[in-house]
Amino acid sequence: MESKDDSGGLRCLVTGATGYIGGRLVPELLEAGHRVRCLARTPEKLRDHPWAGEAEVVKGDVTDAESLGAAMRDIDVAYYLVHALAAGPGFERTDRDAARNFGEQARAAGVRRIVYLGGLTPPDVPLRELSPHLRSRAEVGRILLDSGVRTTVLRAAVIIGSGSASFEMLRYLTERLPVMVTPSWVSTRIQPIAVRDVLRYLVGSAHMPAGVNRAFDIGGPDVMTYRDMMQKYAQVAGLPHRLILPVPMLSPGLSSHWVGLVTPVPASIARPLAESLRYEVVCQEHDIADHVPDGPGQPFSFATALSLALQRVREARVTTRWSSASTPGIPSDPLPTDPDWAGGSLYTDVRERDVDASPEALWRVVEGIGGENGWYSFPPAWAVRGWLDRLVGGVGLRRGRRDAQRLRVGDSLDFWRVEEIEPGRLLRLRAEMRLPGLAWLEMYAEKGEDGRSHYRQRAVFHPSGLLGHAYWWSVSPFHAVVFGGMARNIAQAAGRGTGGRA
Repeated sequence: MESKDDSGGLRCLVTGATGYIGGRLVPELLEAGHRVRCLARTPEKLRDHPWAGEAEVVKGDVTDAESLGAAMRDIDVAYYLVHALAAGPGFERTDRDAARNFGEQARAAGVRRIVYLGGLTPPDVPLRELSPHLRSRAEVGRILLDSGVRTTVLRAAVIIGSGSASFEMLRYLTERLPVMVTPSWVSTRIQPIAVRDVLRYLVGSAHMPAGVNRAFDIGGPDVMTYRDMMQKYAQVAGLPHRLILPVPMLSPGLSSHWVGLVTPVPASIARPLAESLRYEVVCQEHDIADHVPDGPGQPFSFATALSLALQRVREARVTTRWSSASTPGIPSDPLPTDPDWAGGSLYTDVRERDVDASPEALWRVVEGIGGENGWYSFPPAWAVRGWLDRLVGGVGLRRGRRDAQRLRVGDSLDFWRVEEIEPGRLLRLRAEMRLPGLAWLEMYAEKGEDGRSHYRQRAVFHPSGLLGHAYWWSVSPFHAVVFGGMARNIAQAAGRGTGGRA
């Protein structure tokens, strides 16, 4: 018997709400009449989402039994949407321990059902021979199914939707390379699925009959090779036919760097995606339709999924992106707030300028920084810094923006992340490029005199060890060009009433 609140909806816990799927699932559950509680390590990242006032947000982590147990209290359905995409050392153990903890706490709290979005695996390949990413996803599914709580495991291959890592990889490879030398996995058969269908199955799984405890393959109606997918993308996007030349000697490691150079997806995320594409991943059944029926035209065809995703991109209505979730290994410490911080050295570079524009005009330029608008100072220097970051395994400068005009806390912005935003006044960015320390960039739009405004900019660097100190002093001679030029050009753009690339 399902337990419901007074409104008739179920009480749902969503983990991974700061990520790509979780951030889209929450409003779908709310629209379906359910009550939603989100578990987040950094609840502030969810503060500016349109649905933030309708969902409960609690601080916690799936690896922390105490916080997870508290979050599970009075929950009917718990969604497990946490994955370690980076193939760093020990990530399989972390996934394993987190899944066990999740199952134990769900059972202890009396949760009726767990819903997990996993990866589609080939039936004829032994588990030990799968890529670490696919192997871990499969193991997590088994752990949850054996947890003592009825579990629905949805197994998907490539998810196509605006902002998904798979869509971004396909999009940039096809758009930027009319002729390409590709890894042999472009000939592997795949069954992609539209993100809208994934969300529909996730929401529908909340009402799965009590006796169901199993995995379901989910996919769209088309089975195609990755080469077919690129050609179909070119057709839907109105691009000429692409010439694709597979090269067998490109290993997953080399092909992930190739993807990292051509697309905004860094090699750390491209590698597990590329490794997964080595295997034929085709649905063996469609039993999910017995419990979550498909309507007319469902599941969506690959061409329809592409059209919907491209429409969202062109209309700047991308609600979440693959970069919404934090990238493993990046800095995450908050900016020290005490100006006389006693935690060690703290280097700063401060620039201020009076601006012949209203504070509102200045703020429009500040909030529109990055992405296609650039960083308002010496573009080659920013481009070189982005390439250097890519070469050492960082995210680089090409993640761009989720929205061309508006930012919210937690958004990725090229190789920065929005740590704080006070609309009309303050934008604070935390660096996610590879650095020997932690770095922030603050931009203020303040009210000046006679209807003018005042722009204040502060770069902050907390060095890590001797290398961090050496780094700051080695780049400080360029600050006048980079940071000084940025302050000057932002002020000029605000005065002109423009926010274009400078």
